[in-house]
Amino acid sequence: MTEQATPELSKAGGWVIVWGVLLMVAGIVAIVEPAIAAMATALLIAWLFVFAGIVELVYAFQQRAHDGFPWKLIAGLATLAAGVCMLMFPTASLATLVLLIGALLMASGISSVLLAFKLRPRARWGWVLFDGALSIVIAIMIASGWPQNSIDFVGILVGFCLISNGVWRIMLGRALHAAP
Repeated sequence: MTEQATPELSKAGGWVIVWGVLLMVAGIVAIVEPAIAAMATALLIAWLFVFAGIVELVYAFQQRAHDGFPWKLIAGLATLAAGVCMLMFPTASLATLVLLIGALLMASGISSVLLAFKLRPRARWGWVLFDGALSIVIAIMIASGWPQNSIDFVGILVGFCLISNGVWRIMLGRALHAAP
């Protein structure tokens, strides 16, 4: 049984490597052309909101005989409206997304710095402090360049995420390819 699975794993590993390489190439393109990557990201998120709003509305009407129908209906309409607004104003959507990311990084950074000082006598507490400080610095950079640099920020962030996804897929594919 193990011998039969090996060629399949090896073949699957090859395709995972190909997918990883394609993701890395897409990531490099996103970093070189951040505006295109940012707009693609904004439109993807907008369409996801539209789809989610439609699904919520269908669910609400299926459940109209149960409690909470008006609230389910309002939630579906709000999600759909948000998606449509994001499709109509993708640049504003990007600016809002970047502001949200900056706020989350600031909150995360502050909590990591506070945690670092609680861990202070322990070994390697400095790494937690470094992570928190880096998050705060990035949040300040986002705030200082907002909204002008929003498109570039999202595009470059998407690029790095694609490259990271490509790297782990290549590593997984190599492991599957070399599976005994």
